[in-house]
Amino acid sequence: MSFLTNLINPDHIIATLGLLGVIAIVFAETGLFIGFFFPGDSLLFTAGFFASQGYISFAWLLVLSFVAAVIGDSVGYSFGRKIGPALFTKDDSLLFNKKHIVRAKSFYEKHGKKTIILARFVPVVRTFAPIVAGIGEMDYRTFLAFNIIGGFAWTWLMALLGYALGSLIPNPDRYVLPIVVIIIIVSTLPALREILKKEALK
Repeated sequence: MSFLTNLINPDHIIATLGLLGVIAIVFAETGLFIGFFFPGDSLLFTAGFFASQGYISFAWLLVLSFVAAVIGDSVGYSFGRKIGPALFTKDDSLLFNKKHIVRAKSFYEKHGKKTIILARFVPVVRTFAPIVAGIGEMDYRTFLAFNIIGGFAWTWLMALLGYALGSLIPNPDRYVLPIVVIIIIVSTLPALREILKKEALK
């Protein structure tokens, strides 16, 4: 249990694995369908804060997290294009549940191509949206364009917010945990809203 807790703890990830850990998690959350439980938003924010304190390079954080996010989504797209349809016949397990694919598909149908951008800011959906795009055989050049815009907006915004906190606010350490909690809550609100909406319709 402690291993899993550490695996989703931004402070622990950065303290033990440094910038490479951040990049690996960003890639895994966006490129591997089992990466949906990783804390992308809070990790990027915390990494930005650590960068403001001189623990990691802020410039490399911005560049490499963006590259990892774009490559991750492209891997997810390729996965969906090649073997995605088989996921609908796959039995649910600890690491996979068909409802995640269905939820991403519903999100995609509602928001269209801009889902590739919007999904970056919605946990779980950001993992499965590129897979759904691949399953739907979305034109790759179109996908890549939205992928680049979304990857840039997500990684830079989250990291810049963390960096700004560390640079502009006196004694910022006391604010990191509350803000991370707020980010987690805000990022899960869309999912919670969808769940409540479905329950109301039953």
